[in-house]
Amino acid sequence: MTPAFSSSSAASQRLIRCSASPRRTHAPHRPSSMSPPLRKLKSMTEIMAKAKHVVLEREDYDDVSCEECGSGDRDDELLLCDKCDKGFHMKCVSPIVVRVPIGSWLCPKCSGQRRVRSFSQKKIIDFFRIQKCKDDGDVLYLSAQAIKRRRRLRSLVWQKKRRRLLPFLPSEDPDRRLKQMGSLATALTTLQMEFSDDLTYGPGMASRSANQAEFEDGGMQVLSKEDAETLELCRAMNRRGECPPLLVVFDSCEGFTVEADDQIKDMTFIAEYTGDVDYLKNREHDDCDSMMTLLSVKDPSRSLVICPDTRGNIARFINGINNHSP
Repeated sequence: MTPAFSSSSAASQRLIRCSASPRRTHAPHRPSSMSPPLRKLKSMTEIMAKAKHVVLEREDYDDVSCEECGSGDRDDELLLCDKCDKGFHMKCVSPIVVRVPIGSWLCPKCSGQRRVRSFSQKKIIDFFRIQKCKDDGDVLYLSAQAIKRRRRLRSLVWQKKRRRLLPFLPSEDPDRRLKQMGSLATALTTLQMEFSDDLTYGPGMASRSANQAEFEDGGMQVLSKEDAETLELCRAMNRRGECPPLLVVFDSCEGFTVEADDQIKDMTFIAEYTGDVDYLKNREHDDCDSMMTLLSVKDPSRSLVICPDTRGNIARFINGINNHSP
């Protein structure tokens, strides 16, 4: 291909060719301003980060131990990284692995995944969107009212033999409540879920108008005035960061489960089941293990379920459906 020159170079070339000398001459080379810039070579770190990895299989894996705890026990929970070929217990890595993964698995270091850190008080307040009270005296007054109301309801239950919902009693120690909320935040973050205390109606799923009590097959039970007040009281306590006395813990066989952190009376309201609302027909082949029926309609195509796979609250871990091993 003939090299390109600027107009001044071409003119010089023509003048030289018109001279009396028969010798073939060329214009001096000048660097063009349109020449491509020099390519920046990638570092070895960048190349290795994108290069495909190859794992050399060992002949014997009997001596594999966990890189975190150093123990080789519980080999049924020991995972091998498909990149570095090192062993990790399912509950030793951060975030923990709830189920044995299907296919390849990379440890947090090889996958570049950030470690799950402990939640500070400010992070917990932001995570649960806790509303700050203007006066701490109002909180104490409301809590005292809840205790008095609970005692009054208890006496009504005894006298009339009618079972009413009781509001939960949050732990009095603020540090203990932070620990309880921190355990829930860790579990939700591990499952890459967002906290939500309400039902969510998203695009492509069921609309809010599809969730009507009148659509329920056989009718729906209506909360009494006292139970509705208890429900609103518990919602208000949750918004203030006064949570039920519960801890979310990890079990190697059952995954995340919930333990009581204090005495809880029978018929105590704990939480509402929340998550994404969708039609049952859209979730027939869904692998979410904690779906809950919300509305049962005569026409199955209009029945609704709650799917706490992307957002939810502590009820997702209380539900016993998800407490199983593979």
